[in-house]
Amino acid sequence: MKRAALALALIAALFAAGPGEARKPEFGNAANPSALIATEIAFNRRAQEKGQWTAFREFAAKDAMMFVPQPVNAQTWLKGRANPPQSVVWQPHQVWMSCDGSLGATRGAWQRPDGSTGYFTTIWRRQKKGDYKWVMDEGDALAAPLEAPELIAARIAGCRSRPGDWPAPQWTDGEIRGGEATDGTLFWQVRVRPDGRRHLSVGLWDGSQWQAAVSTEAGP
Repeated sequence: MKRAALALALIAALFAAGPGEARKPEFGNAANPSALIATEIAFNRRAQEKGQWTAFREFAAKDAMMFVPQPVNAQTWLKGRANPPQSVVWQPHQVWMSCDGSLGATRGAWQRPDGSTGYFTTIWRRQKKGDYKWVMDEGDALAAPLEAPELIAARIAGCRSRPGDWPAPQWTDGEIRGGEATDGTLFWQVRVRPDGRRHLSVGLWDGSQWQAAVSTEAGP
């Protein structure tokens, strides 16, 4: 927890002192990765205190999507679902955010009570009141745990120039879901095949071209 608090302080100081870009978002709508990291930490804490599915339901947007393994509406799937005796635990390692702060992505590690480990990627959308709710959550198990970073890495999309079209997807079959930031500088897209395998892409506009923030494949 101390390391997470230090990361928040450093990130807040970094972006408070950073130079402005050519296209500045409106006051109050600028990207703030530390707010998203704080939300992830609060999300995990809520799961430990009140229960795993209770926390997932409280932090989810109305149209949030999760995989079981096919895509389902999270609020519908979670409604009335009993919490497991002990919640999964997770820690954010990386965060990406659009220039205007309307959309963000987090990636990190999780650990289950049975000793299994894995990774997660969560897409967050800013609400009218300024808080964040998750709109997509996915992940998979790993043979070896992810190495925890010394500090949580944060990257903000470039604010210069108008973003170009999204890169072409790797897969051409299956169901497609996705979304983008209000200013178009961050997008996510997931393709789910009939057998439950899926490919997730998260793209970040750097001011001149798209950068692949996340590109993962997972299966049932």
